[in-house]
Amino acid sequence: MEQRQIDEKFMRLALNEARKALDQQEVPIGAVVVADGAVIGRGHNLVETLSDPTAHAEMQALTAAASTLGGKYLQKCTLYVTVEPCIMCAGAIGWAQVSRVVWGADDPKRGYRRYSESVFHPKTTVTPGVLAAECETLMTSFFAGLRD
Repeated sequence: MEQRQIDEKFMRLALNEARKALDQQEVPIGAVVVADGAVIGRGHNLVETLSDPTAHAEMQALTAAASTLGGKYLQKCTLYVTVEPCIMCAGAIGWAQVSRVVWGADDPKRGYRRYSESVFHPKTTVTPGVLAAECETLMTSFFAGLRD
């Protein structure tokens, strides 16, 4: 299987997590952490549910992955997230030394690149735009529903 197909497979799992957030009236963002072809952490936004501004999908997935591995470094892992990480999550991704970050929809208003593109660990590679249209549609539908 080529890398693009692998990325789409795992982004679909992140989209499933985002739909779980949507079911809980949370902003529909989902994330999974993958190591050696297996999901070792997953998460979706729980900010409203937990009344916790740090309970973003990425934070939930990173915590689960670190727990699975028994350590704080995720050097041989890929994080798949449906929306470009915010600066807080990007900082956590950097501290965890995640090897690769893949996201779907760009976030020009709140994404980390608005502040700095050098937040991640220097060896981290980035792949934006995987299943971008599906990820964007989920977000725009959610926010359009809030305005109705």
